[in-house]
Amino acid sequence: MAEPLEPKRAPEAGASRTLKMMSRATYIQEALLKNLFLTCAIAAVAGVALIFFFVGFRGWPVIEDPGLAAFLFGSEWSSTLGKFGIGPLVTGTLVVTIGALVFGAPLAIGTAIFLSEIATPTVRGIVRPAVELLAGVPSVVFGFFGLVIVRPFVAELTGSMGFGPLTASLILAVMIVPTIATLTEDALRSVPPGIREASYAMGATTWQTIYKVLVPAAKIGIFDAIILGMGRAIGETMAVVMVAGNAPQFFEGLGAPIATITSQIVIDMSYASGTHRTALFGLAIILFIISMGLVAIVRALSRLNAKRS
Repeated sequence: MAEPLEPKRAPEAGASRTLKMMSRATYIQEALLKNLFLTCAIAAVAGVALIFFFVGFRGWPVIEDPGLAAFLFGSEWSSTLGKFGIGPLVTGTLVVTIGALVFGAPLAIGTAIFLSEIATPTVRGIVRPAVELLAGVPSVVFGFFGLVIVRPFVAELTGSMGFGPLTASLILAVMIVPTIATLTEDALRSVPPGIREASYAMGATTWQTIYKVLVPAAKIGIFDAIILGMGRAIGETMAVVMVAGNAPQFFEGLGAPIATITSQIVIDMSYASGTHRTALFGLAIILFIISMGLVAIVRALSRLNAKRS
């Protein structure tokens, strides 16, 4: 006969496995990492605050000389005459930026749609690195390209020297393509796959799915990309200096020389003094305010998208 099985004995209390507590070194390491990350965050905020206070402190005297009204609403910028109205510079900045968006945004969005929805993996592996490489090209190289290649074409087209908003806009359009294309592609890829499948299940073609389903679904992300590309165009300096003509005057035509806020700061800062230097810091304040406004718009759109989703 088989021997009866003996019941298993419960493990003794001393033999039970005890939880291993974290060592003191681990606690110290965790605390150091936490403080390190906190320091990095504080340094980033402090850097922005210091720049803001420095530029604001140096530009604040513009309220008294030449005066806030004359500075903001003046129609002439001339250091020799002591006139520092930013009207022509703001106009030039807006014209060049809008032109860059008109030429660059459709190109960038079309590139993003191609990479996200149409291109094969092999083609995508060639096109995407080429687009990303544009972001690493120095702006002075874009300036040389515009000076040697684009300017003669614009000169022949407009019957002028070729320095002006059209040349600057074409160069900036190429420069903002990587920013807008990359962010737009991310926005399109963030659309749930079920939306694509539902569109195809209803009998829609690839093109109908793109412009009737995917683009509307990702429009908030596309707007964010365009706004950030706009910020890139507004802040560009060297390429604009080389091809815009740098004449602080109102827009007189696509081939007429023009100046932007950034180009005027770069050109004048090396020899400016007194009121002239204060006015340049005032221009920096205007740029800072524009940048903060663009970031605020992007954050507002992101929150709106989060609420809708």
